Amino acid sequence: MRRYSALDQLCLGFDQALRAIAGHAETTARPYPAKNEQESELTPEQRKHSAALMRINHAGEVCAQALYHSQGLVSRGHAVKEKMRRAAIEEGDHLQWCSSRLAELSSHTSYLNPFWYAGSFAIGLTAGLIGDKWSLGFLAETEQQVVNHLEQHLTLLPAEDKKSLKILQQMHHDEAEHRDDAVHAGAAVLPRWVKKLMRFSSKLMVKTAYWF
Repeated sequence: MRRYSALDQLCLGFDQALRAIAGHAETTARPYPAKNEQESELTPEQRKHSAALMRINHAGEVCAQALYHSQGLVSRGHAVKEKMRRAAIEEGDHLQWCSSRLAELSSHTSYLNPFWYAGSFAIGLTAGLIGDKWSLGFLAETEQQVVNHLEQHLTLLPAEDKKSLKILQQMHHDEAEHRDDAVHAGAAVLPRWVKKLMRFSSKLMVKTAYWF
């Protein structure tokens, strides 16, 4: 197995960041969930609202890429490092799907994606340095909050927007699996104040990415 130098890792990390921000992260190449769903007639207001919701989800996937990249970088155990790498690739599917849907809705990704990535990378790096069980705990709590967030978005989407619905339903299923995998792998339960801080950061991103 090839061993990467610090410079190699820096270059690889920079490349990962650019790909995530641009919406071209590594994926599993799973089929687009909305591929066989016909585009519905949406009013301008519905289209704008759906696009804003999908922009939030895209920004969330950028954050997920940063979290898993940074946690994988400093994980001590090979199993946890591999789990983070695999999770990032699977989340790459979500990133691509959200990007594709935004293009279909003639909208844009968040202009603040570089900021979301940088902030999440710093948070993930901190969690990873504390220890693998806490890193897994952070992963599990992140995914739980994403599951809750997606459940809310499933009720907020215009009923006519079946394509976005298909995407969010598949994402919801995948995020729940990631949460359960982390718990089964020995994730620590995070302190309540950490969970509250994570929810606050998430709400800040959601409210901002809706518009920008």
